[in-house]
Amino acid sequence: MIKKVRKSYSTLKWVSGIMLFFILLLVAASRHLSVRFQPIIKAQVRDLVLNATDSLYSIEFSDVGTNFITGRASLSDVKITPDTNILKKMVRLKHAPNNIYYIQLKELVIKNFHPIDLLRYKKVKIDLLLFDNPEIIMVNKQLEFNELKKPFSDKSPYDYISKFVKELKVKTIDLKNISFKYVNKNLAKPEIDSIKNLNVTLKNWLIDKNSVRDTSRFYLLKDVVINLNNYTFATPDSLYHINLNQLDFRASSGKLNIKSFSVVPRYDEMKFGKTVGFSKDRFDIQMSDISLEGINLPLYVRKQELYATEMNVNNGSVSVFNNNELPKRTEIKIGKYPHQLLQKVKGLLTVKQLNLSNIDLTYAEFDKDSKQKGRITFEKTSGSITNITNSEKIKNKNPYMFAKLTSYMMGQGKLDVNFKFNLAANDGAFSYSGTLGQMDGRVLNRITKPLGMVEVKSGHVKKLEFNIDANETLATGKVKFAFNDLSVALLKKEEGRDHLVKQGLMSFLANAMIINSDNPKTDGVLIAASIKFEREKTASFFSFIWKTLFQGIKYSVGVTPQKEKKIKEQIAKFEKIKADREKRRLIRQKRKATREKSSF
Repeated sequence: MIKKVRKSYSTLKWVSGIMLFFILLLVAASRHLSVRFQPIIKAQVRDLVLNATDSLYSIEFSDVGTNFITGRASLSDVKITPDTNILKKMVRLKHAPNNIYYIQLKELVIKNFHPIDLLRYKKVKIDLLLFDNPEIIMVNKQLEFNELKKPFSDKSPYDYISKFVKELKVKTIDLKNISFKYVNKNLAKPEIDSIKNLNVTLKNWLIDKNSVRDTSRFYLLKDVVINLNNYTFATPDSLYHINLNQLDFRASSGKLNIKSFSVVPRYDEMKFGKTVGFSKDRFDIQMSDISLEGINLPLYVRKQELYATEMNVNNGSVSVFNNNELPKRTEIKIGKYPHQLLQKVKGLLTVKQLNLSNIDLTYAEFDKDSKQKGRITFEKTSGSITNITNSEKIKNKNPYMFAKLTSYMMGQGKLDVNFKFNLAANDGAFSYSGTLGQMDGRVLNRITKPLGMVEVKSGHVKKLEFNIDANETLATGKVKFAFNDLSVALLKKEEGRDHLVKQGLMSFLANAMIINSDNPKTDGVLIAASIKFEREKTASFFSFIWKTLFQGIKYSVGVTPQKEKKIKEQIAKFEKIKADREKRRLIRQKRKATREKSSF
C-alpha cells in the first residue's frame, strides 16, 4: 500500500509543465472581457501548451469562463494528452522525460487573480488554483540518458513565459480527490497500481528569472502536502484487505505520518488454510503511529528511489498462524530471508534507521497430533534496525543490516537479541545472538504442550544465551541454558478425549534418565550445547530460528539423540516385560478354566 502512495508523489511534476498555459488565459481574460473572444483564448491556450512542452502535450476543453471583477477563471472538461510520435522523436534525440502523463478533469478553477499586477507590472499573481476531481495516469519508463541529468530542464521555465510576463506566482494549487494510476513499463509485462481519494496541495509556486536557482525550492515549489484518508484495497489473491487511515506528507520537512496501517485476513484462523487448500502462514498486522523522516522527494520523482533517514513504528502487533493439520504445499523458501527479499524489491529503497516501540509478535500453530493450538509470544518489542537498503552504492560502503531488539518472551522473560544480515551474501548469510532473562518455565506450556506434547511441571529459567551463525541451509553455534528444578510430563492424545493425557511411565523414565533437573549441577559446571541444525528447504525464516534454538534447549536439558535412543530402548524393554506378563496371565487363566471344566 505504502508503495502505491509513494508513487503518487510524482503527480506534482506534471504541474510545472502544464501550469504555463494559464498565463496566456489570464492575459487574454484581462484584455477581452466579452464571450466573443473565447475562440481566440482557446486557440492561444492550446498554442501555449504546445510551446511550453515542446509539442509533447496538447490540451482540449469544452468551455472557458472568466470574470474580470471577481478574479475568477475556469476551464471545463479538460483533457491533456501526450503526442506519441513526438515522444518517440524525443527518445531518439535523448530529450524525453521518464514520466508521461494523461490527465483529465471536470473543471479547473482560478480564484483571486490579481489583474492590476498583470496590467501594471506584467506579473501574474493567483491565490488559488483548484483542480476538481482530476484523473491522472502516469507512465514511467526509466531512460538511461536521464540518469545523470539534473532534476530540471536546461531551459529555464522563465524562458517560456518571459515574452508574456515577468513573473508567475500561485500561492496554493489544490488537487482534490485525485484518481491516480501508475503504470510501470520497466518490466517485461507492465505493472499497474492505482489509488483514489488522494489530495495534493502545492505551495508557493513561482516562476521568475531567479526561482530556478533557488535551492530552497524543488520544481519551483516551496512545499508539497499530500493527504490520503481511509484507503482500503484487497490483495490480488483476495485473502487480505489492506487498510490505511490518514496518511499525511509534507515535502518541506520530508516527513510522512500514517495514523494506522493494517493487513486484515478475510477468514478466521481455521478457515483461512481450508480456503487456501493447504498449510499456509496467515498474517494479521495492526500498526499505528507510523512516521518516516528525511524523505528525499526530488530523488523519488526523478529516479523512483525512496530514501528516508528514519522510520518510526509505535504500538502494533504482528500475528502469524499456521494450521499444520492441512496438507503441506511443497514451497521452497530458499532465498526468502528478510534481507534477501529486500534485495528483490523492484524500486530502490533505503531507510537508514527503523525504530520500533511496543510491538507484540505472536507465532501460533494448530498441531495435527495434539489437535490443539500452541502459541509463543514476544511482547512489548522495541529496538532499531539500521541500514535497510537494496542500493548497490550504499551496500558497497556498508554491506550489513543490523537489528537490535528487546522483547519479553511470553510476557515474562526479557529477551535481548542482535541480528547481523549480510546484504551482499549470495547464500543469505546472517548471524544472531542474545540473552533471555529469568522466567517461570511453566509459561512455556502454551507452546510445549500443544506442539511438543510435553508439560513443564516445574522449572525456573535463570538465563539463556545463544550465538548462532547461519545461511540458507545450515545454522551452527552455541546455546547456554541455565535452569533449575526442571520436571516434565510427557503427554499423548487419546481417541475420544479433547485433552491430552499424561504418560506416567514414560514421564518417570524421562525425568529419571533423560532430563537434567538443573544446569549447572551441584559441581557448578554449565553444560553448553553445540548447535548444528540443517534447515528444511520449506522452512520459513522464523521457523528456522526457532527450531535452531529449540535444538539447543533440548540438548541443554538432556534430550540428546543418544539419550532419546536409550529411553526408547528402555521403553521397549518395559513394553516387552508388560507383554510377557500379560501373556503369562492369559496362560494362567486358560489353565484355571481347563481345571474347572474337568472337575464337572
